[in-house]
Amino acid sequence: MMNKEQIVDDFDWDLADKTGYGGSYSKEEREKLEKLIEGTLNELGEKQVVNGTIVGVTDRDVIVNVGFKSDGLIPLSEFRDMESIKIGDTVEVFIEEKENKHGQLILSRRKAKIVNAWNNIQEALEKDLVIDGFVKRRTKGGLIVDIFGIEAFLPGSQIDVKPIRDFDVFVGKKLEVKVVKINNANDNVVVSHKVLIEKDIEKQKAEILNNLEKGQVLEGVIKNMTNFGVFIDLGGVDGLLHITDISWGRINHPEELLSLDQKINVVVLDFDDEKKRISLGLKQLTPHPWDSLPEDIVVGSRVKGKIVNVADYGAFLELQPGVEGLIHVSEMSWSQHLRNPQDFLKVGDEIEACVLTIDREERKMSLGIKQLTEDPWTRQDMLTKYAVGTKHSGIVRNLTNFGLFIELEEGIDGLVHVSDLSWTKKIKHPSEFVKVGDTLEVMVLELDVENRKLALSHKHIEENPWNTFETIFTVGSIHKGTILSKNDKGAVVELPYGIEGFCATKNLVKTDGKLAEAGESLDFRVLEFSKEERKITLTHSRLNDTGSEDKKSSEKKTTKNKTVKDINKGVEKTTLGDLEVLSNLKEQIEENKKKS
Repeated sequence: MMNKEQIVDDFDWDLADKTGYGGSYSKEEREKLEKLIEGTLNELGEKQVVNGTIVGVTDRDVIVNVGFKSDGLIPLSEFRDMESIKIGDTVEVFIEEKENKHGQLILSRRKAKIVNAWNNIQEALEKDLVIDGFVKRRTKGGLIVDIFGIEAFLPGSQIDVKPIRDFDVFVGKKLEVKVVKINNANDNVVVSHKVLIEKDIEKQKAEILNNLEKGQVLEGVIKNMTNFGVFIDLGGVDGLLHITDISWGRINHPEELLSLDQKINVVVLDFDDEKKRISLGLKQLTPHPWDSLPEDIVVGSRVKGKIVNVADYGAFLELQPGVEGLIHVSEMSWSQHLRNPQDFLKVGDEIEACVLTIDREERKMSLGIKQLTEDPWTRQDMLTKYAVGTKHSGIVRNLTNFGLFIELEEGIDGLVHVSDLSWTKKIKHPSEFVKVGDTLEVMVLELDVENRKLALSHKHIEENPWNTFETIFTVGSIHKGTILSKNDKGAVVELPYGIEGFCATKNLVKTDGKLAEAGESLDFRVLEFSKEERKITLTHSRLNDTGSEDKKSSEKKTTKNKTVKDINKGVEKTTLGDLEVLSNLKEQIEENKKKS
């Protein structure tokens, strides 16, 4: 198909004149006709937007003239947004096809609007224009906004400078926005309302920071809460109100006293111009509770309060919000053995305590609860209840290398030396005999009220069995024994009745020439028995000896020991200045030597 220029250029006007088809047009007249033709026909390209004029309206279609050789039809449904349609109205249309298979011009007003919308959106992005939008609905993470007939996404973080918790309040309302991103691949548009107010906020923020002073009181709105404090919007700039500056009393979370979107007055505690950090305080707007503490609270006063914290070293008692005193673990019980404070108190307990020290300037106070009861060591019945020889039952509280401490009652502790645990067994460490928490029967050996000392014994609960053992384990007697342990010097042997004896290595040789080993049960003969030293010497190798020599040796040793005791007694007498007795003692020693 030829266009109008080709028709005009290829037409043979001379031939037309000769044949009469061209009429009697002069050259000037022909040029005039060409101009008229150019005015009635437009050069149209497909996939572009042009202006058209409505030349007809039917029940189903709207007929539009775009200056082409034929008019185009557009469905009436595409004009729903127009209140009225009449012939002569100018509209923008999109040329889909200049000629379809039926030779018709295909137009679309809907696509013209889409193309124009995208052009407007692109222009708004490039020129940073503010455009009007209409919030159609909420979606995950934000809102859907209609701009130029195109649905754009407004993220929740771009709605306002402060967090928005309810998106529904914006649905159905107009909102000014700016285009911040276009994804042509997915035909997605992202808009922001936040950027419109950020510039104003920056001005406000600069103004606030320039006029900021410590001690200044400002009004703000709580915009965010955390477990360590709250962030407050001061009108374009945020400040942090730490949890410790919310109340003079202790709180576990800011939500106990504050809530989101709440308006409060705060005081500026500190600020950093470079990092733009502002520290705020709320409790500082009220007097310190220590300033209103009654004057009659002095050392020795009894006070009531609630336990607000329990640490390893003690517990804090809150008398009133902001006024606390420390109850050290040593002031919780008269017992000399410190225990975990949680054994006595827990958070939330309401108790009474005694003021031990108070410093109003430093705002410190120490308290005690054991002082509310009588010191057991000062009781009148102490001397009779724990007199020497009395028997008691207590709980093992602590073990040491030299013994164990046992609690007879709250505040009354005593020491059981390791040597006073058993008559028969040689115990190196108390852990071999008892463990902490065990109940143990004891007898009082010594009482010193002034120094708060109590010497106890477990073995004295029973009579000394060595008086009986003296008649059983006589020198030369043979008994069945089990070797408990061995070292280079010899072996410890367990004899009947749980008593232990010692057998030297040279006396452990068996009939086969080998040494007896730990765990073996053999016959042993008593070589020596000492009740005073609680010592029994044994032999396995010399079972068949008559024992006369050993008996003589034992008798000699006994006589010698007796002589030494007599000498010691004599020495004691000489210290009194009795010279005559001393002379008699010397003679006695000489006679004993002759007998020996």
